[in-house]
Amino acid sequence: MTDVHGIAGQIGRIREKANALIEKELKDRGIQGIVPAHGPVLAFLLRQNKPVPIKAVVESVRRVKSTVTVTIGTLEKHGYVRKLPCETDARVAYVELTPKGRRLRKDFDEISEILLSKLYGDMSPRDRGRVAELLENIEKNLSD
Repeated sequence: MTDVHGIAGQIGRIREKANALIEKELKDRGIQGIVPAHGPVLAFLLRQNKPVPIKAVVESVRRVKSTVTVTIGTLEKHGYVRKLPCETDARVAYVELTPKGRRLRKDFDEISEILLSKLYGDMSPRDRGRVAELLENIEKNLSD
């Protein structure tokens, strides 16, 4: 029987294994300057067709602004994104993928597919949905 008291540790172990898989795939593809934590920011930016406010990135990835700012800084340093000032409000900054960042799309999609395949294995679509729903409940419980 599963140890219901060890769920935080189990989630941590799953995250470690998922990150190791992503890191291996990035290394095998020769992609440098990107770590698994950059994934949500890249996923959001790959869906955009124009520069977006950094605030929109923060809201989409549901991380604190300082974490997203550091991620964007690292991606900018490696040439994957560029920050642009807002012409009407100095407090607002925009971000967009560079051509180098856009070229990540194929690898990003392939790595995501490999990860999802490993995560879910032969789980039914219904069970996949239930797992996602339960984890969302856990996250919400910790946010209250």
